[in-house]
Amino acid sequence: MTQEFVVLVDEQNNILGTMPKGEVHRASTPLHRAFSSFIFRASDKQVLLQQRSGRKKTWPLMWSNSCCGHPGLGESNLDAARRRLKYELGLDPTLLEEVAPYRYCFTKDGMMENETCPILVGIVEHEPVINPDEVEAVRWMEWKAFLEELERNPKQYSEWCIEEARILEKTPRCTELIGLSNVGRIPH
Repeated sequence: MTQEFVVLVDEQNNILGTMPKGEVHRASTPLHRAFSSFIFRASDKQVLLQQRSGRKKTWPLMWSNSCCGHPGLGESNLDAARRRLKYELGLDPTLLEEVAPYRYCFTKDGMMENETCPILVGIVEHEPVINPDEVEAVRWMEWKAFLEELERNPKQYSEWCIEEARILEKTPRCTELIGLSNVGRIPH
């Protein structure tokens, strides 16, 4: 892949410029655009979880949602998500939709994530083929079991994944698209 640039923004999501992805994440990371996707298998509606590669600069080896990434300048969140899903997991969703806004800032091991990060939901019909530079491992999990796992073992998951799952629980469009039940809610 060629050098990737992230789009720097202010709190109102106005573009301030771009920065190479390799330089943006540090102890004090400027606010930038991103996306998070939760991908479900068409046959049984299980969610795909990703263990981030040990080579990642941020949150290495942590379990998280299906795929995260950064849209390029002039690239839509959907196009960026399709690009990253193909690159990281060899997946091409039959359905992909932005369902909720999200903004977060977390620091771990001296690295900060600081993103305006809409949540996308998608459906795939094929199994992932992981790119080891990006993904250590994957697993499919039933939604209710995933929510229970987040409650039991939150330190195994990225903070944004936990918060985004809580948002998806309250997002009617997610339930419509995936047919998920609201049972197994995460305590707040």
